[in-house]
Amino acid sequence: MASSLLLIDDDLFIRELYEEVLKSAGFTVETHSDGKAGLAAIEEGSHDAILLDVMMPQIDGIGILTMLFEKKLIEKKGPIILLTNLVNDPVLQQAKRLGAKAVYAKTDITPDQLVEIVNNLLKNTPDAS
Repeated sequence: MASSLLLIDDDLFIRELYEEVLKSAGFTVETHSDGKAGLAAIEEGSHDAILLDVMMPQIDGIGILTMLFEKKLIEKKGPIILLTNLVNDPVLQQAKRLGAKAVYAKTDITPDQLVEIVNNLLKNTPDAS
């Protein structure tokens, strides 16, 4: 069975590009364009990994991580990879403290590298399908 990914990003181009590349690599992909819908999908769903943008409408990525951390859902909802255009170290360090497994600048990785990152993360996550 294909691994299930949740992609939350408000940038339509990025969302469609990543969705296409990840589906081509054999993943099932659910997408959301804002933090509020994304958080609901995380809380209600079961995904093998979550790809999360930082800057989004309604609730930003750090806000989502904070809520999941406070509800003790970080470990239960699958590993979270933060994808961002920010390179502000305090924000990235905060994301890691809140439970993000990895943080990548979107400008530093290609879509093919994203597939490799997700595959490696899932191989190294004990509860991944």
